[in-house]
Order: sequence, then structure tokens, then C-alpha cells
Amino acid sequence: MPRSDPPFGAEDDVPLPPRLFYEAVEQSSMAISITDDRARILYANPAFTRVTGYPAGEVIGRNASILSDRHTPALVYETLWGRLRQLQPWTGRLVNRRRDGSRYLAELSIAPVLDASGRLSHYLGMHRDITGMHRLEQQVHNQKALIESVVDAEPVAIALLDANGGVVLDNQEYKKLAGDLRGREPAQMLLEGVHGAEGVGAVMGGGGGFSDREVRIDPGGGRGARWFSCSGTWITEQDAAADAFFAPRRVSYLLLMAKEVTTLRRREEEMRINALRALTAESERVEGMRETLEAAAYRMQEPVNLIQAAVQLLQRRGGEGPDEALMRVLNDALESGRQALQTLENCIPERREGPAAPVNLNAVLREVLGLFTQRLLAAGVVVEWDPAPVLPPVLGHEASLRGLFKQLLDNALDALESGGDRRELHLRTRAREDAVQVEIRDTGPGIPEALRLRVFEPFFSTKGRSGDGAGMGLPMVQEVVNRHAGLVAIDPAPPPGCCVRLQFPVQPAEAG
Repeated sequence: MPRSDPPFGAEDDVPLPPRLFYEAVEQSSMAISITDDRARILYANPAFTRVTGYPAGEVIGRNASILSDRHTPALVYETLWGRLRQLQPWTGRLVNRRRDGSRYLAELSIAPVLDASGRLSHYLGMHRDITGMHRLEQQVHNQKALIESVVDAEPVAIALLDANGGVVLDNQEYKKLAGDLRGREPAQMLLEGVHGAEGVGAVMGGGGGFSDREVRIDPGGGRGARWFSCSGTWITEQDAAADAFFAPRRVSYLLLMAKEVTTLRRREEEMRINALRALTAESERVEGMRETLEAAAYRMQEPVNLIQAAVQLLQRRGGEGPDEALMRVLNDALESGRQALQTLENCIPERREGPAAPVNLNAVLREVLGLFTQRLLAAGVVVEWDPAPVLPPVLGHEASLRGLFKQLLDNALDALESGGDRRELHLRTRAREDAVQVEIRDTGPGIPEALRLRVFEPFFSTKGRSGDGAGMGLPMVQEVVNRHAGLVAIDPAPPPGCCVRLQFPVQPAEAG
């Protein structure tokens, strides 16, 4: 006999059609079944058939245990029935068996249905197949565990920092370092070594990465100094908050890596007894620092320019109301950025090359090629080395010329690694009366004709967005070529590929 209570959803004493409840259950995508108080199935909707494979007519009158599988522990069923005996709903996961014998993971909710006197009359069961979702969850979990195992096995201290400099994740080597430093935060000390007293604030505020920055830590307590080669890379991920579902936000983290080089540093200090080796090591260190600082200055210039552009835009809008506070903040940030950039530029050491000397460009090119052997093999690049049998020397600075060719090969390999099946690098040297010519050609995507002159502008680069440029190293190439009274040009031949031609005057013959 139907209950006298008005149906759920009734408004103004107008009940919903009784048929609506039946159709809602019939058309639900959730597998729904109704059993009596002894778990005998009295009703199953079409979704139940789709999930289990059992037609409704085949399960009516049978116990719901026909779906049970021995892979579900008995304790789960004991917990389930314990809740139901207390007239409480139960939700959990079971391994069920379909009509064809295949297993699936079910997310199940069972609720007791009470009659008007509060006594149990039926059970309402609703479940869905979550096998695929569970598989994906396990894959993510397994990949995370694998990555963590690999990271923990690395002999490098690794920490992931949030935008405030707090450590979100770290590996065993980092934890060990924290213990060695007696509770002091290694990330704070390392970043202070990279960016001075400002430390975390300088790195997190600037948003720029850094690479191979050496940091010395003096732990005190009679323990010797330790050196670390530090690198920091910004990574981003999608914000997982609910309010970011339709308006995606990205969250940034700094991946800090510190490789201890104390043994190497101490060995180098012992080797400084040899004055010549010490001089060479110092020269290489200064050049590496110069390149690092120049790159850092370039990266820092971009956010400063963006802030300046924002300030100018606000000035044109009048800078009143809410814009006034924003302009003050931007002006402070702009001034801070300029000061930091100026400080960085002031730290760039002057190049001390010494007197020019005769240089054999064949020898320099062979040496530079040797530096790229592993990278060439890894990228599958075919090298065609076509030197002139006899090449007159040019008067110049070997270290600068070595850096020039290294930059050009870096650019060429970047272009080849950006894509394409044909990966070839051609190097050619020739003697031409009073000059030596060098040709470096690759089969990469090339440089658009409109950019062949602009790539020599300071800080101009076609890398990053388009990926088909020669990079910001070309201004340095132009500078070295000019100091050697030479010429550099990009061959206007049609793509694919890029061909850089250089020419240097030979050393004048001595009068005899």
C-alpha cells in the first residue's frame, strides 16, 4: 500500500508523476538494483545489465552474491553486512564477476530502505565499473614511485621549492645534506650562495633559472668547506584546485639540484702549485663565469622590459584609481630589476686575452668537434669534415676562436635536434690568397631571410618560439670576428639548412 507522504519534490501540493521516478532509475547511467531484506534481486535497471552482462530477467529472484568474486577479502563483506545490520549505508569497492566470468572493480553503495514503521524492507544498491580509473590511478602511482626511486638513487641533492622557497619534495641525498648541516635548510644556503644574501627572494622574484653555479658552504665546527655545483630550473604544473577546473592556472616550482664537487675543488687547489695550470684553470673559470653571467643578464632583461612596458601602458591610461597602486608596485619592481641587472652586468669580468698569436683554424675546429663527440653520436648527426690540407695561420686569440666555433656548432646542433630525418653537419676550410675561409653548414630548418641580419643584433634570438634560429650566441660570434678583422655572413642559399661563412685574414709573412 503506498505511503501517504507527498512524493519528494512536490511543490504547492502538486506531486510528481509516479512514472517519473521509475523512468529516472531506468535511464540512469549508474547500475541500480533493488533486493529484498535477504539480498534477493527484485529489480535491475538497464545500466546493471550493461555493467554486469546479466539481463534483468536472469537475475530477478537470485541473490546479489552472484556478482561476488573470491578476490574480494571476506573482511570486506563482513564490514559491509555489519553496517547494513545497523541500518547504515555502506560504500566501498569490491571485485565483481560479470556474466562472462571477467572481473571488474566496482564502486558500490548499498543503502537500507525502511518502511513507514522504520523496519528494514529492502536494499538499494548502486555501483559503477571503475576498473579503467583504477588502472590509471595505479599507473600514476607506479610511475611516481619509479621516479622517486630514480631520484633517490641519484648522487645529487635534489629539492623542489614552491614560490615562497619552501621545500615541497626532496630526495635522500638532500635529506642527508640537511643532516650534515645540522638542521639548517640546504636550499636556503645554496640559493644564498648563488644570489648573495637575498638568496631565495632573488631567485623566486626573478623567475630565471641558472646552471652550474658553484657555491661554497662553510659548515663550521671544525669541518672543512664544501663546494656544490648548483642548477635551478623553473617547472610548472596545472593547479588542481576545483575553482581552476574551468579557468586553468599554472603553479610554478623551482627544481634545485646541487652536485657536490668538493673533492674536485680540493684537488684543483692542490694542483695550483703549477703556475701554468693554475693560470689556464683561472682563464677557463673566468670565461665560463662571463658566459653564465651574460646569459643570466639576457634572461633578466626580458622581465624588466615587460615590467617597463606595463608601466608605460598604465601611464597612458592615467594611472589613477586601482591602477595607481599597481603602478607603484610595478615601478618598485622595475627599479629593483634594473638594479639587479646592473649589479649582474657589473659582475661580468673583463676579457683578458693577452697578445695575439698564430692560430691554426683546422686544429681549433678539430678540438671543438672532439668536445661534441657524445652529442653528435646521441643525435645521430653525420659529420662531413673537409679541411684544407695546408692552412696558413691566422693572427688571433685561440680561446676566443674556440668559443666562436663552439657557439656556431651549438646553434647547428640545436637546429638539427629540433626535427627532421636528415641530420648532417658539414665543416669546410679553405685558403684564399690572404684569407682563410671556414664554412659551417647544417641541414636543419634554416633561418628565414628576413632574420638573417637581425640574428646578429645583441640579445636577438629566434630560438624558443620558432625554434629555427641561430640563437643569441651570434652577437658574440660577430664580436669575435670583428676583433679578428674578419667577416661573417649567412649564406642566402634557399633552405633546408643554414650555412655560416667566415673569413679571417692570414698572418702576414715575415720579411726575410
